[in-house]
Amino acid sequence: MPRATRLAFASFLCIAAPLAHASAYRSVCPADPGHAPSGDLTATRVAVAKVDDQQDRLYEGAVWKDGALYLSDFVHAGTFPSRIRRFTPPDGWETVVDDSGSNGLALDLDGNLIAATHDRKQVARVDLSDGKRTPLVSTFEGEPFNSPNDLVMAADGTLYFTDPDYQRKAAPGGQPSTRVYRHRNGKTTVVDDRLRNPNGIALSPDGATLYVAGGTSDGDVLRAYAVQDGVPGPGRDLARISGGDGLAIDCLGNVYVTEHGERRVRVFSPAGDVLATIRVDANITNAAFGGENRRTLFLTGAASLWSITLDVAGLPY
Repeated sequence: MPRATRLAFASFLCIAAPLAHASAYRSVCPADPGHAPSGDLTATRVAVAKVDDQQDRLYEGAVWKDGALYLSDFVHAGTFPSRIRRFTPPDGWETVVDDSGSNGLALDLDGNLIAATHDRKQVARVDLSDGKRTPLVSTFEGEPFNSPNDLVMAADGTLYFTDPDYQRKAAPGGQPSTRVYRHRNGKTTVVDDRLRNPNGIALSPDGATLYVAGGTSDGDVLRAYAVQDGVPGPGRDLARISGGDGLAIDCLGNVYVTEHGERRVRVFSPAGDVLATIRVDANITNAAFGGENRRTLFLTGAASLWSITLDVAGLPY
């Protein structure tokens, strides 16, 4: 889930700074981004984010924006009602949009929040002041999507998103297959229709590789697609994973894969080598870098939020 959009990927810094034109929003990485994590690590719960209503809740789609972490909080039942929460360290916790229908969250080129929504089966821009949604893409070949799950926007404004069927019952209609999509200049195309329930999606810091977690007949994989001239090529399976959910990327290009039922994050190098494992104490869904100098990794899960400070800067979703 990455998701301060991933702009000018080769030059990400861990602070937000405006581009030459006033309407753009930029996040870049420092010249010395730090060192990748290694070994077995454990994240710590953020106590203020606890909810005790006994419902089957999932926190999802974390994104760092303007000094705070935004996430989706939805009930994993019925029509999957969802709201957007804001955590402002050290202990600020509030609801900012009561009815968002959202799962994955990201930022557009102006730093506005964009969301993959299952209640309306679309990707939309969300106004945090009043919750109003502006649709960005709503249908493919005349039919609604299944349940858009996670999304990322490239430096040229290309939107990539996954469409599994986990929350398909939230609203009528859907697609015959679960797919990864690309949306650019009003046109939506299929990146991959061979993954079963594609889930987390992210771009490398230089924008040259698109990553997706999803299922195959042989189990779950982390799949990588080389992007040339703004178009992803055929995917190759970079690593075997277990219950792959959301993704995060650090400024060294390493991929943080949340493995839902395994209650862990595994950190993979761009070559597919396992560098580290970060453990939590409940099912996990997504990850994003935030905090001071963006060296805090925030993790979302089953009505749970965790954090861990690392020696590497990362991307805000």
